[in-house]
Amino acid sequence: MNIIKNDIDQNNATITIRVEKADYAEKVEKTLRDYRKKANMPGFRPGMVPAGLIKKMYGKAVEAEEINKIVSDGLYNYIRENNIAILGEPLPNEEQPAIDFNTQEDFDFVFDIAVASEFEINLTQKDKVNYYNIAVSDEMIENQLKSYTGRYGKYIQEDVVEERDMVKGELFELDGKTVKEGGIQVEDAVLTPAYMKDEKQKKRFVGAKKGDTVVFNPKKAFENETEISSMLKISKEQVVGFSADCQIKIEGITRYHESEVNQELFDKVYGEGVVTSEEDFRARIKENIQENLNQDSDYKFSIDAREMLVKKLDDVTFPDDFLKRWLLTANENLTAEKLVEDYPKMILDLKWHLIKDKLMKANEVKVEPAEVEEFAKKMARAQFAQYGMIGIEDDMLANYAKEMMKKEDTIKNIIDKVAEDKVLATVKKAVKLNKKEISIDDFNKMFETK
Repeated sequence: MNIIKNDIDQNNATITIRVEKADYAEKVEKTLRDYRKKANMPGFRPGMVPAGLIKKMYGKAVEAEEINKIVSDGLYNYIRENNIAILGEPLPNEEQPAIDFNTQEDFDFVFDIAVASEFEINLTQKDKVNYYNIAVSDEMIENQLKSYTGRYGKYIQEDVVEERDMVKGELFELDGKTVKEGGIQVEDAVLTPAYMKDEKQKKRFVGAKKGDTVVFNPKKAFENETEISSMLKISKEQVVGFSADCQIKIEGITRYHESEVNQELFDKVYGEGVVTSEEDFRARIKENIQENLNQDSDYKFSIDAREMLVKKLDDVTFPDDFLKRWLLTANENLTAEKLVEDYPKMILDLKWHLIKDKLMKANEVKVEPAEVEEFAKKMARAQFAQYGMIGIEDDMLANYAKEMMKKEDTIKNIIDKVAEDKVLATVKKAVKLNKKEISIDDFNKMFETK
């Protein structure tokens, strides 16, 4: 087998692989012998089918398969051994003459490849990137504290109805002022005055006491047919034709009370004994908010740093014709029209990918298994935090992270993210940071503009 690389320009080249009979003949014969051992054909004992018949039946197919394997292995081994920085994947040359496995013994396979241009990324203090320090406001602390008191409150039985209470009791459909015989009856009807759209109906409940009987009209009280259907235990179709008054004898009044700011709340949020005073509680809340805001700051820095770095490749050329051809070949659902629209962004992503690889090699950035596991735990911690679960024990986080890492795609995404974060950390140290204090509102406005 002979392989020749022909450079067309700085971004395009061809690789020609010449395969001669001597390269594949022995492998083909071995495969055919294996076929003969396993062949089971009528009229012949197992393993005794004539070799000529096996060759006639399977020879050309086996030959084509072996040649294709030789070509594929040879092509990628050549690219790897010669450290050729290809873009995309090799494509068969469109002007290559048709190959006929039935008549040819020697073959020339020609592939087009795209080669990345050489470039350097030198970072100094002359490279400037904005870094926004987002301030934690008192309002943010109060909002988070209120979120905790609301989340960790409790339901308490009351004697007098307030607007947002849940009222429970036995409900009857009325005929005039008396209970309708054979009418709707619900033993455990539940309603909340706050959800009533009609103020007159709502006022009939607010101030009522446990044991009172309240007469109201469900159809007037609630606009939503689903609410009426649920309360009366009837179908939505039945709700359409229902207009009668009902009475409910109040048997229970349940009110949600927000948690007090006390040791019980501190323990529920951060774990037993971790925080022991309101001052420390507020300080810890501020610290957690700042951690989240720092992640937002780093995210904005990653966008600005990437933009700065990508601009350094403005003069670098790319094999556009090849890349467009490869993208259309590799993506069945990609149309030529969509490619025209998306190609500029694809090139920006490609530039960032090349820059990231260059910086990883220059700074010897490697991703260790322990870093992957730690990042998975960080992801798990963030997911728990979305549900207000803050003080999660390490063992529980570790087990959750292990379950996440059983998915191959998750592992790949984590490795990519850890590598990118480490690259951006080196960039952050190398460039000059224009640090700017900013409020969360002004910070968010920058993304609205984008």
